[in-house]
Amino acid sequence: MRIIDVSLTLSNSTPVWPGDPAIQLGRINKMEEGANSNVSRITMGVHSGTHIDAPVHFGVSEKGVDDIRLDELIGPCFVVEMPDEVDLIDRQALEKVHIPAGSTRLLFKTRNSKLWADGIKEFDTHFVAITEDAARFLVERGTRLVGVDYLSVAPYKHSTPTHETLLRDGLVIIEGLDLHAVTGGYYSLICLPLKLAGSDGAPARAALIDEV
Repeated sequence: MRIIDVSLTLSNSTPVWPGDPAIQLGRINKMEEGANSNVSRITMGVHSGTHIDAPVHFGVSEKGVDDIRLDELIGPCFVVEMPDEVDLIDRQALEKVHIPAGSTRLLFKTRNSKLWADGIKEFDTHFVAITEDAARFLVERGTRLVGVDYLSVAPYKHSTPTHETLLRDGLVIIEGLDLHAVTGGYYSLICLPLKLAGSDGAPARAALIDEV
């Protein structure tokens, strides 16, 4: 069994969505200055790093992250490896790749993952994302969870249609996955978001288990 951490490491240099608060992580109590223990503080938006979106994020319901069942975030999944030349994941692109029937948790690996592998710290507005018609396709095929390898499931400056389509149907969205060390295929997913009361999102630790 191989466990692959597909979470981003949170630091002061981790890119965030434009307009969101920058991550500020630092030590406020220091033993070298006489404190009994070291204590750090973090300030950031709830959509930082690897995180999940809740329906209330786009107002499709009042359901927050603490209302999302963990059994939706734990279980078999399929990693769909998209060709590097795909700029947008639209319905046509999905119809060209292999998505096994019955796979209800889908993670999309795109050329975005190279950004994490290369340590790019600037936000890239040209990231690969899922269009509204592709979102409808995923809903129609019975998908229950969608994960992507950049900070939004939807294209830059076109966030609303894709999010609303997925969240209105009750799909769980995981954003900010680091899939650079993963190849396409079947895995077991474990994704555990922080249990934040009523929140529209929450940072998460995510891992894939490869039963080799």
